[in-house]
Amino acid sequence: MRLIALLFLVLFIVAGVVVGSLNADLVSYDLAVAHVQLPKGAALLCVLIVGWLLGGLTAWLGVSFRQRRERRRQLRDDKKRLPATP
Repeated sequence: MRLIALLFLVLFIVAGVVVGSLNADLVSYDLAVAHVQLPKGAALLCVLIVGWLLGGLTAWLGVSFRQRRERRRQLRDDKKRLPATP
């Protein structure tokens, strides 16, 4: 199984190198505060990394809020079940 995963990793690395080398033209971006020129492959890689990070952040926040809500609900239920002490 590890060998298959390693082969896929090498395959994707090679594909990334090929795509990056075939798209070596510079692309110009005007970001209102800065002007950036990047090769197409680097721009694609940057966008991929930013999307991956934003997707991970969104998933983490969704799980975090759900767990916090469930913890509060559990604490409320525990307080209702415990008898009041004088």
